[in-house]
Amino acid sequence: MKKTIKDFNLKNKRVIIRCDFNVPIKDGKITDNTRIVKSLETIKYAIRHNAKVILMSHLGKVKTEDDKNKNDMRIVYNELVKLMKKKIKFVDNTRGREVEDACANLKNGQILLLQNTRYEDVDGNLESGCDLELAKYWASLGDIFINDAFGTIHRRHASNYGISKFLESGVGFLIEEELKSMLPAIENPDNPFVVILGGAKVSDKIKLIESLVTKADYILIGGGMCNTFLLSEGYNMGESLIDKDSIDFCKNILSKYSNKIILPIDFVVSDQFKDVSGNIKDISDISDNDIVMDIGPKSIEIFKKYIKDAEQIIWNGPMGVFEFKNYQNGTKAIARATAENLGITIVGGGDSISAIKMFRLEDKFSHISTGGGASLKLLEGGSLPGIENIEDIGEYNILKKKHL
Repeated sequence: MKKTIKDFNLKNKRVIIRCDFNVPIKDGKITDNTRIVKSLETIKYAIRHNAKVILMSHLGKVKTEDDKNKNDMRIVYNELVKLMKKKIKFVDNTRGREVEDACANLKNGQILLLQNTRYEDVDGNLESGCDLELAKYWASLGDIFINDAFGTIHRRHASNYGISKFLESGVGFLIEEELKSMLPAIENPDNPFVVILGGAKVSDKIKLIESLVTKADYILIGGGMCNTFLLSEGYNMGESLIDKDSIDFCKNILSKYSNKIILPIDFVVSDQFKDVSGNIKDISDISDNDIVMDIGPKSIEIFKKYIKDAEQIIWNGPMGVFEFKNYQNGTKAIARATAENLGITIVGGGDSISAIKMFRLEDKFSHISTGGGASLKLLEGGSLPGIENIEDIGEYNILKKKHL
């Protein structure tokens, strides 16, 4: 267990909190403020304990001056003021005299938001490249560093890994929740342990499959991923999406774990990648012009049997092109079956979360992870530079099962 914000005396201290305010924006408006909302618990705890709070975050990718205009942190500032119902200071810079004075003059319980940390990427990639001089400068602005940006813990950036090299550091409530929920579920799973994988490319999840196939009882594979697996077994997949670079991997992993990897046996197919009605076909009946768009009803029933019997489920990736109404059925059915399971149910990955929200099932899962790439890296057992320098002080207890 990592040291957390609760392990510090925050009174009279300047506390730098690295948040994940990287929210989606369309036509000048935030379309989903979940990441801001998820940061509030840590921020509110700090001000209740008389800290002087300095908030930092990135927003989008910033490589040019035009990118700066599109990813100005003011839009987050306005949302934060609305949510906190409290006056917040904002400095339109990432360093300099104005930043230093604003940090030095903070009073207990006050909040300051700095400009987008990735503004520092325009001239030399200093944030994303983890320039340690920049990190040391940012660290000089505070007394304690709290990383609560789960979405970037797999990144070695100046504003997370860098700052934590120079200050006493801990994690906030969001990262604590993510680690408590996911680490024990991977390291000490309840059996039967079922993993559901979807999405487009196998290559994006090779490490994930290699890590989980030895721990899981079964891996159910749908989405575009299953096309490559089935092609490796000699099936005609028509014009469906194929990850050609991963065919050998699929063949090898199936030869070793054919009893664990469960693939669909029927599909909803179309002859065009559009939101039009398709036809249900068994795997052996797919023609040269068919495009696999969703798993079929027989496959859904097979997957549901494994899901029903599971004590623990991790789901990452949709079963089909759920963005099209005609091809939502597979993802919806698997989402509902997983939601009804009374064991531990964990969802990671942006598309899976979007599907759950679309089907209004958010409150039916044990844990829904907020970070796509970070979730994958955690499930893979990969390194997490953003919390690497933070002291370990104990073990995490396994997530409690649901009581619906």
